[in-house]
Amino acid sequence: MRSVVVLAVTALLVGQEQPPPSIKVEVNIVNILASVRDKRGGLIGNLGKDDFSIFEDGKQQDIKYFTRETDIPMTIGLLIDVSASQMNLIGIEQQAADAFFGQVLRPKDLAFLISFGEEAELLQDYTNSSKLLRAGLRDLKVSSGVSGIGPGPVPTASQPRGTVLYDAVYLASADQLKGQVGRKALVLITDGEDQGSRYKIQDAIMAAQKADAIIYSIYYYDRSFYNRYGGISFGGGGKGYLKRMSEETGGMVFEVDRHHTLSDVFKEIQDAMRSQYAIGYNPTNPNKDGTFRKIDIKLKNNDYKVQARKGYYAINTE
Repeated sequence: MRSVVVLAVTALLVGQEQPPPSIKVEVNIVNILASVRDKRGGLIGNLGKDDFSIFEDGKQQDIKYFTRETDIPMTIGLLIDVSASQMNLIGIEQQAADAFFGQVLRPKDLAFLISFGEEAELLQDYTNSSKLLRAGLRDLKVSSGVSGIGPGPVPTASQPRGTVLYDAVYLASADQLKGQVGRKALVLITDGEDQGSRYKIQDAIMAAQKADAIIYSIYYYDRSFYNRYGGISFGGGGKGYLKRMSEETGGMVFEVDRHHTLSDVFKEIQDAMRSQYAIGYNPTNPNKDGTFRKIDIKLKNNDYKVQARKGYYAINTE
């Protein structure tokens, strides 16, 4: 759900010339950000309102707002795994993330940075400054249960942990993004393994959905770390969990390998963020009873695949 301020901005983007509708109408708008890809995975950016049909709990909804322009302000949270299994990748992550922030952030956008290992730590709060984000990235350090590493501004718990991925997603969504307006995204760099989170994966997904946040996951793991014991591989199998979190919120999983660098992946995420369709509708069920409403988006062209969140929680935000 969105505030009337965001809805007024959305109305301007789609070329509405009449004064903004009354608050009584606008507070019940559901906003969806959707990306469309062809069979080869290429982004499709030239569709119109009539190419989309939206259903909520099986009932077709009337699309009220639609735009291919995505100049709506964006808040991006970058969550980086700094557990022991990622120690050899941190330098690459720092460089690629620095370049990503420099390219993706526009004047009205904001970003924040969280590292997670034994616990989640907020390294840089909301900012538009590439300089501050770069400084936050320099503070990345391994967090693997070593004595003396304490909780940061986003604590999870006092007892030792392994890789609190779900806690980091939950806290980034519930504490950082929930009160923000505009487009919201979390970018995760991790091997997908979770050890010791207090929150479960469904809690993390629910928090992201309630915050209207899209999760883009970067599956990145150090094969040498997982193969170091006599060539026997263990761990590094969290891609399925990342896929679940991403797809439920309208994002997707990107994988880093020798032919597909982290910089390549960041470029693809940037393209996805800038190729979204903003769609808004007044739900036929206006009750704000806290229940989950399933959203299904259909396209006229069956060869295309839409990426969008699977639903939302009908929460009273007034």
